[in-house]
Amino acid sequence: MAKYIEATSADFDATIAEGVTMVDFWAPWCGPCRMIAPVVEELAEDFDGKAKIVKINTDEEQDIAVKYGVRSIPTIIFFKDGQQVDMMVGAASKDAFASKINSLL
Repeated sequence: MAKYIEATSADFDATIAEGVTMVDFWAPWCGPCRMIAPVVEELAEDFDGKAKIVKINTDEEQDIAVKYGVRSIPTIIFFKDGQQVDMMVGAASKDAFASKINSLL
């Protein structure tokens, strides 16, 4: 069973450096973040070996959120080989996230 990656500022750049990565910027107190959490876990399983699914706790890793201009959560940022290629703000469906990932693979 695949699991998402909980990244920190120490390993974030290395984590997103290669391939396709979906990064979920979230916080424990955020209702919509908790609402999409099961979807994020399912995506980690569905895309195991094809794309990385990463979660960033904005309360603990504020420097990463600031670097990428995250002003509200949940914010989902998509990276390809370390470069930001797309962003979604707010909760969305599993299909919406999956189609974004598939378009980058």
